[in-house]
Amino acid sequence: MNARKRKAIIDDGMNPELVCGADFDGYLGIPIIRRPDKYIIPSDIVPFTKRNRVEGNNIAVGFYEMDNEFSDVLISPEDYLEEFRQTILITPEKARLFISPDCSLYRNAPLAVQISNVYRNRTIGFYFQNNGAYVIPQIRWGNELTYTTQLLPERVAFLGVEKHSIVAIGTYGCFKTRDDKYHFEAGLAAMMETLEPEIVLVYGSMNKKVFGPYLSSAQFVAYPDWITRVKGGDR
Repeated sequence: MNARKRKAIIDDGMNPELVCGADFDGYLGIPIIRRPDKYIIPSDIVPFTKRNRVEGNNIAVGFYEMDNEFSDVLISPEDYLEEFRQTILITPEKARLFISPDCSLYRNAPLAVQISNVYRNRTIGFYFQNNGAYVIPQIRWGNELTYTTQLLPERVAFLGVEKHSIVAIGTYGCFKTRDDKYHFEAGLAAMMETLEPEIVLVYGSMNKKVFGPYLSSAQFVAYPDWITRVKGGDR
C-alpha cells in the first residue's frame, strides 16, 4: 500500500516495514531504540509544530502536543525523515535531534491502547534511528499497569529503551491533581530504577521535591515548555 494513501496507522499491521531490522524487547515485542555512541545534550527542545520558529544548533524536536498535531508523523514518518537525517550526517555540530513521539498514555484508556502507544513511540524512534537520525527516547507512563508488574511481568512503559542511556520526559500538565502527582512520582521512581538513565531531559517544570532524590544518580537537564516561554515573551 502506498503510504500516502494510508488512512490509519493500523493499516498493514501497524506498518511492519518500519521495524525491519529491529530487535524487540520483552514478551510484548517492543522495538528497541539503541543507546547512542555519543551523548548530545540538546541546546533547546521545541514542539514539533513550532520547530521552524526557533533557530540554533543541536535543537531537539519533541512531540509535547496533542497527538493530532503530529499525526502525519505517525502515519507517514518517511515524509519527515530527511529533515532529521541530513543534519546529523552532514553537519553533526548543528544537528536537529529527534525525540520519539510522545503518544498519549491516558490512565483511563484501556491497557491495550496504552501498550499500542508505547509501541508506536518506539517504532517511529527506531525507524528514524535506523535511517541515520539522532534519536532520544521519550518515556511516558500511564496508569500503574504500565510502570509496575502488578498485572504484566514487565514494566511496559520502559520497554524498548536500553539502560544507562539518555532519555526525555515531559512534566507539563502532570501535576494538576493529587492523583496526577502520585502517578508521576511513582512512574518516575520506576523509570529511574528500571532504566538507570545517565541523562534525563525534562521538558517542563522540574520540582525539586519530586526530582531531588534522583539528582545524584543522573544528570538532569530542564527545558521550559512552550507555553511558559510564550507567556514569558521568549517567542
